[in-house]
Amino acid sequence: MKLSKTLFEPLLVFAFVVFVLLLLNSSSQLSFSYKESLLILNPKGNFLSFFIGQWIDLFGNNSIVARLPFIFFYSLSCLFIYLLMENYFTKEIDRVITVLIFALLPGLNSAALIINESIIVTFLVLFYLYLYKITKKQNIPLLLLFLFIDNSFAIFYLALFFYSLYKKDNILLFVSLALFGFSMSIFGFDTGGKPKGYFINTLAIYASIFSPLLFMYFTYAMYKISFKGKKSLYWFVSITAFGFSLLLSFRQKPDIADFAPFVVIAIPMMVKLFMHSYRVRLRQYRTKHKIAVNIVLTILIINFLALHINKPFYLLLENPTKHFAYDYHFTKEIAQKLKSKNIDFIYCEDEKLQTKLKLYGIHKGNQYYITTKNPISYDDKIEIYLYDKVILRLFVTKLNS
Repeated sequence: MKLSKTLFEPLLVFAFVVFVLLLLNSSSQLSFSYKESLLILNPKGNFLSFFIGQWIDLFGNNSIVARLPFIFFYSLSCLFIYLLMENYFTKEIDRVITVLIFALLPGLNSAALIINESIIVTFLVLFYLYLYKITKKQNIPLLLLFLFIDNSFAIFYLALFFYSLYKKDNILLFVSLALFGFSMSIFGFDTGGKPKGYFINTLAIYASIFSPLLFMYFTYAMYKISFKGKKSLYWFVSITAFGFSLLLSFRQKPDIADFAPFVVIAIPMMVKLFMHSYRVRLRQYRTKHKIAVNIVLTILIINFLALHINKPFYLLLENPTKHFAYDYHFTKEIAQKLKSKNIDFIYCEDEKLQTKLKLYGIHKGNQYYITTKNPISYDDKIEIYLYDKVILRLFVTKLNS
């Protein structure tokens, strides 16, 4: 039986609802990280600082409330990738596969749970591409607005510049080049670190954003389209971001969060290339393709579940700080235990923990000293349990007693 759009859409909606519920559940279990705490406590004056500051002032600094806008932008990004793919594929199943892969991307799910610009930029790029699709025109006012949103849009302007050369669009060429120049002069790019090669490190980060096998196919697809395929605006956006980040990585350490929102736009092209390769073969020669798809989807689902159900990993680790999400765990629980002991002012040897605790009403002071190192003597201790196992132990010493 041939599956129709009327069957696909309810299944897609169901999967999407499950994804969002998992994101909401995960966000409720997270504490504010050190970087998030700095952003909230010490605003930098950029769009994200202003936005999250206003949001928290209105609704409070509860972790799940603070992350709701980013889950919302994740939802909109999935919606617009679905809208963009209308008439892009000959078969509806390809469109569904594209949306599911996009929604399951480890990098996209991480961005939906972290207070940063990445998921906002992803949504805005997809929104721009959708407007371009339905109007067949570049939206200059929206491009101007992007200039004040985030420094990473310099990459988008550069991609539009190359696209304008390809299409011989003089107006877009002038506008994109001017906006790229303005963006670089105002923001530039964060290329922190000593001058040395970060090429392998950059590739490893991309592999974690896509998942390793999917990233390998991404590099193949970009290579294939570069020499033989049709070069769409999606291709220019993805290849420009990917190429520029690799170029920077030869001498500096690029912030991949600036580039990832543009690189993931390649997902539709990858699916289209793969499905074409799959369908031009006779049925008896499609086994390798089926195996590859099953492996990639399995890894994506495992990564997705690991991201949302990761606390049990602490049971396997002797040192909890080795957990990939440690910076987002336990601060809330520590603050609650301190408050239950009427402790509101502490001095902590861990500066990052000290900063994170401030968001939960535990301020720097000289009443108590807390440490994770077992001292010779102490007055009290705080233990964080997970499934009846002590994961974290902090020792409390009263000062000026």
